[in-house]
Amino acid sequence: MVDRLEISVVSPGPRFGAYLRFLVNGEDVVAGAVGEGGRGLFAVGPAGAELGPLLGSGEALRVELGEPECSGVCCGVLSVVVQRFGGIVQWSDWQVPYAESAPPEFHFDADQYDAELDRVDTRAGGPGFPRDGRDRGLGEPALSRRTVRAWHGRTGASAR
Repeated sequence: MVDRLEISVVSPGPRFGAYLRFLVNGEDVVAGAVGEGGRGLFAVGPAGAELGPLLGSGEALRVELGEPECSGVCCGVLSVVVQRFGGIVQWSDWQVPYAESAPPEFHFDADQYDAELDRVDTRAGGPGFPRDGRDRGLGEPALSRRTVRAWHGRTGASAR
């Protein structure tokens, strides 16, 4: 059985700019693993969000996906190893904030996974946003811009 990835945009709030939400099989992976008040780290702004670290290749790449409300400095961040094996993209070897539970390993059909990454054009006005540049009916323009934090790592590398 393969898992299904869906990516959407969360509106900016009083503390954070707009960011991407990753739903796997209908469940918000970041919210489930960083606790209430946490957020994703793939920031979205007028220029979009860099999804390149999620593409996956034959080399394992550790990607930070989210952090708890405390910003992850004391508790750690949510990260996953993304790797492509032929027709499968695997998310595995989760590192989670202190006292949180790790999500299971996920296996995505590479064609469906690539189509979802292609579908999400996170630039204001792109397909990830309605034409007025506002986030999926939530009424807030996406104004914030942060860079994606990702690093090459081997399986088992610490996220802290």
